[in-house]
Amino acid sequence: MKIALIEPFMAGSHASWAEEYAERSRHEVRIFALEGRHWKWRMHGGAVTLAREFLAAGFRPELLLATDMLDLTTFLALTRTVTCGIPTAIYFHENQLTYPWSPDDSDLPQQRDAHYAFINYASALAADQVLFNSDYHRRAFFAELPHFLKSFPDAHEMTTVKQLKEKSQTLPLGLDLKRFDAYQPSGPFAEDHSPLILWNHRWEYDKNPEEFFQALFQLQDQGCQFEVAVLGEAYRNQPEIFTIAQERLKNKIVHWGYVDDFSRYAEWLWRADILPVTSLHDFFGVSVVQALYCQCYPLLPQRLAYPEHVGCDNHDYFYTDFNDLVVRLGRLCRQPKERSSLSLRHGMARYDWESLVLRYDDLFEEMRVS
Repeated sequence: MKIALIEPFMAGSHASWAEEYAERSRHEVRIFALEGRHWKWRMHGGAVTLAREFLAAGFRPELLLATDMLDLTTFLALTRTVTCGIPTAIYFHENQLTYPWSPDDSDLPQQRDAHYAFINYASALAADQVLFNSDYHRRAFFAELPHFLKSFPDAHEMTTVKQLKEKSQTLPLGLDLKRFDAYQPSGPFAEDHSPLILWNHRWEYDKNPEEFFQALFQLQDQGCQFEVAVLGEAYRNQPEIFTIAQERLKNKIVHWGYVDDFSRYAEWLWRADILPVTSLHDFFGVSVVQALYCQCYPLLPQRLAYPEHVGCDNHDYFYTDFNDLVVRLGRLCRQPKERSSLSLRHGMARYDWESLVLRYDDLFEEMRVS
């Protein structure tokens, strides 16, 4: 079976997902992609460029697999001589209805933000199957969609909500987690070492670094012993708290900055002891799942996709508010035995491609047959 995977934003988890699925699938998956930058322009113009490249390639797929960054309606219109009648799936890594907007974004005060959400909505309507990377993501999308449609003057098309729900399902994000196995230490670290606290997310506002570092500041003021490794990708307009934290925690920091070498990244995850997560937004949480696979003990807010990963009943992994986070984090730092007996590695393994690729392949095969 031939599949054309259309990705206008080939970077980060989008790129890993596309390349890893293409490599592992029993089907012939050909990727048509654009560089992952200028995300707004990719949502507007990416369909035009990719339609041209798709037609020029002469590839004749039996299924189209697009991501949420594509204006699927435009792509299908421009390629209708080839794609008419071909089943189409759209995979939502994120969506613009519920994605938190940066306070620095110039579109917000000018009220120009609704169009990107409408591209997602129209693309979902045009697809035969709508796929979300987590149950939380799917629920959040459909919880917001009626409010979004009602924000327009008339012709709200509320019946489309039910139509979309009926052709939607969760298809978890496939990850190459077994790649981390080669870097697992052969023996435990010394029990008397200071616990290592990990940040391995993007350096952006939606990951809520303010609350993460404020918790560490309080522990430092209490005389709590710990170390901190700050990984993750930084951007030009990173939150100011990173500069403040680098100075205030300079005696605690054992690593600061993005690690572009996978082996070093994996080694830090295996070495880390505690993963306090403060994110305001995570449709799936790749960095969290990776750290948990490497047996890092999590402290999570009971929201977003995290309960799906560790189970709602595992109360030890969840905190209720900021003060509870500080108390629990301090206790874990002072009493290492509380974090040494549990491992979530086995549960996270269900997201490895070895477990998921057959599910992907079978779903797309069924779409072709039906």
